[in-house]
Amino acid sequence: MASLFPFRALRYDPDRARLADVVTQPYDKITPAMQERYYAASPYNLVRLELGKRETEGDVYPAAARHLADWRKAGILRQDERPSFYAYSQRFRVPGSEQHFERRGVIAAVKLEDYDRGVIFRHEQTLSGPKADRLNLLRATRTSFGQLFMLYSDPAQAVERLLFPASGQQPEAEVTDEYGVVHRLWVVNDPKAIAQAQALMAEKQLIIADGHHRYETALTYRNERRAAAGSAGENAGYERAMMTLVNVDAEGLVVLPTHRVVHGLAMFDPEQLLRGAKRYFDVEPLPAELDAAAAMKALAPADGEMRFLAFCGQRNFLFRARPEALAALLPDVSPRQRALDVVVLHRVLLQKVLGISEAAIREQRNLAYVREAGEAIARVREGRADAAFLMNPVRIEQMREVALAGEVMPQKSTDFYPKLLSGLAGYAME
Repeated sequence: MASLFPFRALRYDPDRARLADVVTQPYDKITPAMQERYYAASPYNLVRLELGKRETEGDVYPAAARHLADWRKAGILRQDERPSFYAYSQRFRVPGSEQHFERRGVIAAVKLEDYDRGVIFRHEQTLSGPKADRLNLLRATRTSFGQLFMLYSDPAQAVERLLFPASGQQPEAEVTDEYGVVHRLWVVNDPKAIAQAQALMAEKQLIIADGHHRYETALTYRNERRAAAGSAGENAGYERAMMTLVNVDAEGLVVLPTHRVVHGLAMFDPEQLLRGAKRYFDVEPLPAELDAAAAMKALAPADGEMRFLAFCGQRNFLFRARPEALAALLPDVSPRQRALDVVVLHRVLLQKVLGISEAAIREQRNLAYVREAGEAIARVREGRADAAFLMNPVRIEQMREVALAGEVMPQKSTDFYPKLLSGLAGYAME
């Protein structure tokens, strides 16, 4: 099962760089405005390694390698002396609510496994574009600063009790990000604790929560290095990847919905949507003046009922799924997949009713993904989109069931919050 290893993390020297000025959100969550802000914050901000600006850096991949080498030589980035695990805490408020949680994870180097080995499982489809970008960066730097977000099951919470410090012990690093999330890091280098954690995790299977593209990139890079070496080196750095492992049975695991915004349809007609949807859903008209709060209240599920809200501007609808109609329409889809809101939304409303092809969805030609319901509604009201489909989040138990069955969901099915901060630790493969 899962093989964990301590590693000597690359970390910013706090005497040379203020942590708040150099860490970033994951590369795929960095907007152009955020990129500009990160560049301005510090000449050592991680964005120069993770997502460089072509107009400034030229070829961003060799530029990232140069920055990394320069920063290591200057002592901006230092490698820990002892191989360690890193206990990682995130304290946060759930967006749009007053709920506060702490999510805990352990950062470790974990052996890469092909999916068919039954150790590491995916739950989402991937695209080739992001993988090519990350592969080029990995080839150039042979270092990763973004953590793969993995889930494991431990109802007894034995790993957390073993590796997290007693209450009151000061963290090695602490920083608050732009969303108000407090990130704290403790270094765990006690050999006995490390060995016990390795033994506990050796029984576990892992599910990728966030980082499918980077995981598959790491597999590709591993295979390239194996081919070049002529063999598989069990202890080679490229045989492992830096991951944060979070207990799925502990508090603090939050999944937000990712709403779908449809745009650029040649002949979009709310009446056509209504006629098509009535074959598979019970439909309730909603007022034109609907706002985000009222929309999400109407969307709240009752007794496990699957619901979608279609916001079309002047014509808005609440759709309640009829399971028997969906089963007849989707006989090739497993019952566990038919129970997923995101699968039904894609297969029935987007593809069957609106006629958006699977390729167009995959390439995002007519589809955008939005976390905030208010933003999705605003795009329709402002004429930037034809319709917004608001949905409830995938439940953790649904995701586990799909992943462990070897199935995958559409891209952007889950949005785990908060994201893991990049720059707290780096993994140098050589």
